[in-house]
Amino acid sequence: MFNKRRLLVFFVDVGLIAAAYVLAFLLRFDFDLPPDQWKVFLKGLGIVLSIKPLVFLVSGLYRNLWRYASLHDAMEIFKVITVSSVMTVFAVMYVRYFDSFPRSIFILDWFLLFSMVSSSRLVWRIFREMYFLPSQRPHSGKRTLILGAGEAGSMLLKEIRKRRDSEYNIIGFVDDDREKCGMLLHRVPVLGDIDHLRALVRKYKIQELIVAIPSAQGKMLRRIVGCCEKAKVAVKTIPGISDIISGKVAISQIKDVDIEDLLGRDAVVLDEHSISSYLTGKKILVSGAAGSIGSEVCRQVARFEPTKIILVDAAETPLFYIEKELAEKHPQLRIIPIVADIRNDVRIEMIFDQFMPEVVFHAAAYKHVPMMEYNPVEAVSNNILGTRKLADAAHRFGVKNFVMISTDKAVNPTNVMGASKRAAEIYVQALARKSLTKFTTVRFGNVLGSNGSVIPVFKEQISRGGPVTVTDPQIMRYFMTIPEATQLVLQAGCIGNGGEIFVLDMGEPVRIIDLAEELIRLSGFIPYEDIDIVITGLRPGEKLFEELLIEGEGIKPTSHEKIKIAAAVPSNLDTANTALDELAEQADVSDVGGIMECLKALVPEFTPSYKFSGDPPLGMQKLRPDLFVAKTSQSKIISLKK
Repeated sequence: MFNKRRLLVFFVDVGLIAAAYVLAFLLRFDFDLPPDQWKVFLKGLGIVLSIKPLVFLVSGLYRNLWRYASLHDAMEIFKVITVSSVMTVFAVMYVRYFDSFPRSIFILDWFLLFSMVSSSRLVWRIFREMYFLPSQRPHSGKRTLILGAGEAGSMLLKEIRKRRDSEYNIIGFVDDDREKCGMLLHRVPVLGDIDHLRALVRKYKIQELIVAIPSAQGKMLRRIVGCCEKAKVAVKTIPGISDIISGKVAISQIKDVDIEDLLGRDAVVLDEHSISSYLTGKKILVSGAAGSIGSEVCRQVARFEPTKIILVDAAETPLFYIEKELAEKHPQLRIIPIVADIRNDVRIEMIFDQFMPEVVFHAAAYKHVPMMEYNPVEAVSNNILGTRKLADAAHRFGVKNFVMISTDKAVNPTNVMGASKRAAEIYVQALARKSLTKFTTVRFGNVLGSNGSVIPVFKEQISRGGPVTVTDPQIMRYFMTIPEATQLVLQAGCIGNGGEIFVLDMGEPVRIIDLAEELIRLSGFIPYEDIDIVITGLRPGEKLFEELLIEGEGIKPTSHEKIKIAAAVPSNLDTANTALDELAEQADVSDVGGIMECLKALVPEFTPSYKFSGDPPLGMQKLRPDLFVAKTSQSKIISLKK
């Protein structure tokens, strides 16, 4: 649709078309047009003004925003002018006027018109940026350095300059490429590299630093933040490149560096062709679809255009939100939200019979270690027996791929939650040996920002003014981001032949107390002064260190560098079923002691160990009578050993 501005641009272009043609004739005849050429000139002008404006109109040239004219737009102009010139030549030939028409006119006209139209766009952009957009005032806003004199840094500077109310006064750039040092980017100097960052901050009295490297990983950010903390300079960053490309955020959305950025890991490189081969056009079922991991699995799967996604979860409200989100982002995708409990085998049977899923991602599980110590019956009925019912249904209905999400807490477990996930692993591996369904298990550690995980808890404690509670100064955990974990889950689903346990590369473990201290600093406080850190003691079932492999499990590489295969410890399906039947009987009568004995028989490496700094909580005393096998009036340590 044409508005007044676009109409004006069109008429300017018509004038340029006429001017280029006239100037081409004048140049051809040294500005002295012979009388016998006037007729040729006028007829040619009529043909040019009939064809070229029409080509300009139908080409879509006037849909471009010329305030942001770029090299890509110049290429569009090149194509449109070339097509219009070729059509003009054919028109001249069609009216049998070609022999009397000077051939050089066509070339001169094309060159002049391209130069004029391109220049008009460039001149308008320069004029707009110099006179209409606010210039950066020398002393306005916080004195700021941009780290990264590349494409992102260039874009960020332009965005900042376009804002009349910008809070940033850009003093210069910092870049690790020493060849850029001393050069100018949009009239702003590149002052030095990261090694000289502290000196530059002092010299130029810098108040803030913006990291304009979307691919910057945790190691680099920790180094930068460390330098700036000592210089008492705030550090901000721009969104990740994937979010910018996807349109979720703009490059101008500057944000504070957070703990997820500092713990950030290398971007995951996926074999999207292999993933597409088992997801695109398929019917996908996700259990636990409303949870932290399950919902991200749904988001990642939706990118590969399945036929439909069946969202299964017992939590109605979170299920509503993930269904709404997916429907908005993927309006063409068939999304089927189902409120159901995986422990209800009749309901599960009905879902599989009605929707016939081809791929199942099993993310439904109770995951909080202390909570499952209070409720071992629920851990068994959901994490183990629910998994069996879902896996059995997948086997009976001929599902092609079944991917179960497990945890590093299943390795040499000291708690009910870990033992329940290990038992589920054993059953899925045993079933895989007799099924045509490709059953695989993916085992990884903590994910940043998941519901109830340590970082959201720390942030909430800091917002209240502290204290931040850490269970033990030596406790360490592996961390990865939710998108990274779920992308690798999708990748693992198309690796191997079934029955494998895939172990994700979790990197180096992180001390939780270091995490707490860094998060306090990023929030603008000083640990132990503004915000205290209190050691509360290990919670029931917690370990100081998590492991990724059970004794007897070897490790083998796969086609993906971040995914390894743990060699399976052989398990028998009949034996596993017998053990699970006994577990089910104990769970039906809520016999906690019987459940613990069954778990230890099924998972030999399960060695529960509990310590309390005082009397155990009253709820623990009532719900876990099996703990109190060695209690005296003098001892306040309650323990249970295998």
